[in-house]
Amino acid sequence: MSLNDLIKELRQATSAGVIDCKKALEEAKGDMKRALDLLRQKGAKLAAKKASRAARQGKVESYIHAQGKIGVLVEVNCETDFVAKNEEFQKFVKDVAMQIAAMDPKYIKKEEMHQDIPEEEARELHKHMCLLEQSFIKDQSMTINDYLASLIGKIGENIVIRRFTRYQLGE
Repeated sequence: MSLNDLIKELRQATSAGVIDCKKALEEAKGDMKRALDLLRQKGAKLAAKKASRAARQGKVESYIHAQGKIGVLVEVNCETDFVAKNEEFQKFVKDVAMQIAAMDPKYIKKEEMHQDIPEEEARELHKHMCLLEQSFIKDQSMTINDYLASLIGKIGENIVIRRFTRYQLGE
């Protein structure tokens, strides 16, 4: 497979820029899996840099699942209304709403949980109860936090899952 084909495939998988894909593939010596990991790491570093910036725009998404038995409202914020209208941002917000409906997290991040739990137990609880720590239902190889970091890396703005509510019939 030529470098151009690999770049094209990596772009389709990540939506990252051509130059970023080329650099990742060169650094990974053509190894697609390693290039994906490098792009994810780059996204996580960029997300950490952007975290202090104010995110006051965004979207409130509603999702109703399975004949109206489960409903979700989620607020996801970004820095500009331009990004709030971006197709990838819109898809992310919809995916997060579906994740909440499917996995029923109780918290957004692990820092919101009570800390009086033994560390080993806490790690397992975080995976189930904290949205950002959960495996993404559409791609089990990454967490919601990984998905968020990669989107921040692509878009270049701070994005924050602000709050959510999940309703289930009979609860």
